[in-house]
Amino acid sequence: MSYATAALATFDNILGTLDGLAAKAQSAGVGDGLLAEARLAEDMFPLESQFRIAVNQVYLALPRVWDLEVALDEAPYADWAEVREKIAQARSRVAAAGEYDAVSSGSEIDMTLPNGMRFVMAAHEYLRDWTLPNFYFHATTAYALLRREGLALGKVDFLGFMLRYARPGD
Repeated sequence: MSYATAALATFDNILGTLDGLAAKAQSAGVGDGLLAEARLAEDMFPLESQFRIAVNQVYLALPRVWDLEVALDEAPYADWAEVREKIAQARSRVAAAGEYDAVSSGSEIDMTLPNGMRFVMAAHEYLRDWTLPNFYFHATTAYALLRREGLALGKVDFLGFMLRYARPGD
């Protein structure tokens, strides 16, 4: 399996996790206002941004590694239905990326952050060392915020995709 194929599978797994979290919050009647209000710390982005930034990590990777142009989600997600819709769109784009050839693992990725800090690395390093850690960070933060706010979540809600590998015990 190539580095790019593994990244797409990871994107789909965790986007599925994020959708499951949003679905659980929506079905539990968690108010849409929590999206804009819930933060782990004052200097951190709110819950809505955690979902949106996770999606945007995927959208930043798609053009850099698969040459698949996707516009970033700039506007805040208004409610749980929109969160789920945006995640579904991201999953669809991830599936479409699998039909494109990724750049070679050693291809240079040159990125500059909004603060002017520049990074130059190989494509596999970009996914491994930048994109996936940031993607997991924001997904984990969304999970932590929902759990802290009282939504009944457990590890299976974060790693539910692992159930496809479960087998009966002895």
